[in-house]
Amino acid sequence: MARYVIGVDLGGTNVRAAVVNRQGAIQGKPAQQLSRAQEGFPATLDAILGTIEESIRAAGVPRSAIQMIGIAAPGHIDSLHGVVRWAPNFGEWREGLFYEWREIPLGDAIQQRLGIPVQMGNDANLAALGEYYYGVGRGQAKGLVMLTLGTGIGGGVVLTREQVQGNAHWQGGVLLVGASGGAGELGHTVVLMGGPRCGCGATGCIEALAKRDAIIERAREKIRRAPNSLLAQLCGGDPARITPKLVSEASEQGDPVAREIWEETGFYLGVAVASFINIFNPEVVAIGGQIAKAGAVLFDAIRRAARDYAIPTLLEMCRIVPAERIDDAGILGGAALAWQGVQEG
Repeated sequence: MARYVIGVDLGGTNVRAAVVNRQGAIQGKPAQQLSRAQEGFPATLDAILGTIEESIRAAGVPRSAIQMIGIAAPGHIDSLHGVVRWAPNFGEWREGLFYEWREIPLGDAIQQRLGIPVQMGNDANLAALGEYYYGVGRGQAKGLVMLTLGTGIGGGVVLTREQVQGNAHWQGGVLLVGASGGAGELGHTVVLMGGPRCGCGATGCIEALAKRDAIIERAREKIRRAPNSLLAQLCGGDPARITPKLVSEASEQGDPVAREIWEETGFYLGVAVASFINIFNPEVVAIGGQIAKAGAVLFDAIRRAARDYAIPTLLEMCRIVPAERIDDAGILGGAALAWQGVQEG
């Protein structure tokens, strides 16, 4: 009998799940439901369970063929114990106050209800693992660092035994998770001292400079100074209508203002990427998330800045490329973690 795992992508708006084979092929159409992130743990748990059950039906495989469930979840994840230590966007409202998730035994709860072993990890970290095995890493790259650009900026680091010196015997790529499971917060790398304040409390983090809202604010300021630009025309002169997608549309039509927005964003990202190259010496740096779809103008700026700030001999063997599995990153990351769990078992 063929064996499968289930990859689950738990987000603040939706939860998605799919049955995945060992080669990373999704079986059937991924299932999706609202995650009910702010209705309390029981409601979110029901949404996750329902989505998993729906994914099994969509795949048309016997339940006995499912070996493990891998969950990509936001926040600080204790992967060893299957516990969400902290997730600020999940919780419940009580008497006008929002109580976020802390010490939530999500893994055990799902395993007890479904009778299938569960592995868990941080969503951005697992996106990197999925991209390593099923995307640009091809399961063979000598290390991969991934940045995921969106409402925030996540990250993940996949290491291989070629990158360490000593008695390393593992096969393939493994995630760097740190002493308490919180490593890989690459979005909070400081690239501009005294820059804008980030949600983490520091100033000048790459997240504060290149997340979705930072790009929008940069664009709004540009059209105030260039009211006749194509970008200003596309938004009808209303700064509230600007989105990164609109900036991309203007850039593709040759608008110099829109191109400047992506070039500035890419510069800050490239400075951060240079630091990752200097620290981790990866073969691949992958840029994912919907904002990565901005294309060549963004990536050219990233590569220019990386060239200016990275150690040349480390940059020589590193490819800075768009991620290939942007839309299913969480599902495939969860699946990759699950397959590692199956192999260890």
